[in-house]
Amino acid sequence: MRWSRFRLGAVALLVAVAGLLPATPASAAPVTCEQLRVPVTVFGTQQSMHGTLCTPVGASTVQVLIPGGTYNSSYWDISYAPATRSYRQAMNHAGIATLAVDRLGTGRSSRPLSALVTASTQANAVHQVIRTIRPRFDKVIVGGHSIGSAMALIEAGVHQDVDGVLVTGFTHRMNFLTVAPVLAGMIPAALDPQLRGYGLDLGYLTTAAGKRYGAFHAPGRAVAEAIRLDEATKDVFAASEAVDTVTLNNVVIPFTRLVDVPVMIVVGDDTHFCGPPLGSDCTSAEALRASESPFFSPAARLHTYVLDGYGHSINYAPNAPDYHRAVATWTQTL
Repeated sequence: MRWSRFRLGAVALLVAVAGLLPATPASAAPVTCEQLRVPVTVFGTQQSMHGTLCTPVGASTVQVLIPGGTYNSSYWDISYAPATRSYRQAMNHAGIATLAVDRLGTGRSSRPLSALVTASTQANAVHQVIRTIRPRFDKVIVGGHSIGSAMALIEAGVHQDVDGVLVTGFTHRMNFLTVAPVLAGMIPAALDPQLRGYGLDLGYLTTAAGKRYGAFHAPGRAVAEAIRLDEATKDVFAASEAVDTVTLNNVVIPFTRLVDVPVMIVVGDDTHFCGPPLGSDCTSAEALRASESPFFSPAARLHTYVLDGYGHSINYAPNAPDYHRAVATWTQTL
């Protein structure tokens, strides 16, 4: 009896001590990645959107991530110094699933005629993807980078089927004086030695060789290995994607006031969307929030973050983990 009491006391002590120990960090949870190919309909044509779904054990929230123009899904999982630059790894380590998609026309997604590919049709294709994977998760966040952010906002505003929106590398005040030269310097992908084998029509554009640092990374430090990777993995965008991105987000009354879920906006030292003469005020998170708030309803509960020291493509920033942590924390509060 005395021995039994001792054992019971020991068990009780172990349970009490276990209750004081920190929980196993989310980074220890195994992550399973799978390739998805989701059938989507675009203007009556059958297409497919490819994505990589990476799910930590126990994850109940997924971020559906849309890359920017001339990027594909690899932007969300940068292979150079991934412990620093892979957004996918950062979210998975925080216990959040990610589905990084290739926009139509890019990566392993279908390549329809460029005239069919607009920001709105891309958003509708993403909506079809969200509808497919939602039963697997309690919460779905749609996120984007640059023009992909415009698509995320269109998707959330039109379909109202998500629990949050992440906007990176994008504001409602596009600085056309810096954006125009980047667009003007692009070439048809069909004429690019790196991409001509894809058989794309002349409406698909890409950056000319050697232009990506100036277009997407300055004024950040030029890390040669990172820039080489960006050049090697570059993709395309359809010129028609820019048309409704500009008109829906920068010219007409912003439909983003229809977004009825929390929104987080993250930018760097991004001359395409920040600063005079036409860009937003990105001098601080508070200034960015004041600049962007008029374009959203109170339901957006707008949250903002400014990553210092890097340009447009902030996943390539040496201090990208700072913004990754901020996004993970925001996601976990939804």
